[in-house]
Amino acid sequence: MSLAHRRVRHEGPVRGRPRSEAVERSIIEGVMKLLEDGVPLTEVSIERVARTAGVGKATIYRRWSGKEELFVDVLRAAEPADPELPGTSMRDDLVVLLESLRQRGLVTRSSAILHNVYAQMKSSPKIWAAYHATVIDPRRRMGHEVLRRGQLNGELREDVDIELLNDIFVGPMLVRSVMRPDAELDEDLATRIVDTLLQGLQPPKP
Repeated sequence: MSLAHRRVRHEGPVRGRPRSEAVERSIIEGVMKLLEDGVPLTEVSIERVARTAGVGKATIYRRWSGKEELFVDVLRAAEPADPELPGTSMRDDLVVLLESLRQRGLVTRSSAILHNVYAQMKSSPKIWAAYHATVIDPRRRMGHEVLRRGQLNGELREDVDIELLNDIFVGPMLVRSVMRPDAELDEDLATRIVDTLLQGLQPPKP
């Protein structure tokens, strides 16, 4: 499945008036087409995107300050949407968060283009910093909030380092999806990771 087709599943942030959505979609799909054609990120200029999307450069700059911000939205459009947490318990929220990471791992594995874009992005400090600030950091904050609520609700020991614990939960999924591309990403992996860790992290029962 092409990145352009995945765009239908995640519309991303909407800017401006509703009638601009079709224009934004054509711009983002224009970038995706260039990437699918094998054009390196360093050679994807605003002018080239404008020609591919059939719009003027001013149209792009009215929506994005530069290509770094545009690339971040393109990557977000190619990924599964951020999860909606059920809010029923810390355990349930953690399972949903890790399941979203598993889904992202599956998408990255199935798309050689997306995998290559991630690799190229890390060699561009500005693009990587923008992606980190707008995508990675909000996801980390979401995990921290879930764990803090767990402490307040008595589902988690109060002496646990939230920052460290979030990495401990996320780590196994990232290792399997990024560092071990041959490892299975089983459907129940998120549940098994969360339940295995929580067995030793819950406060003692009276």
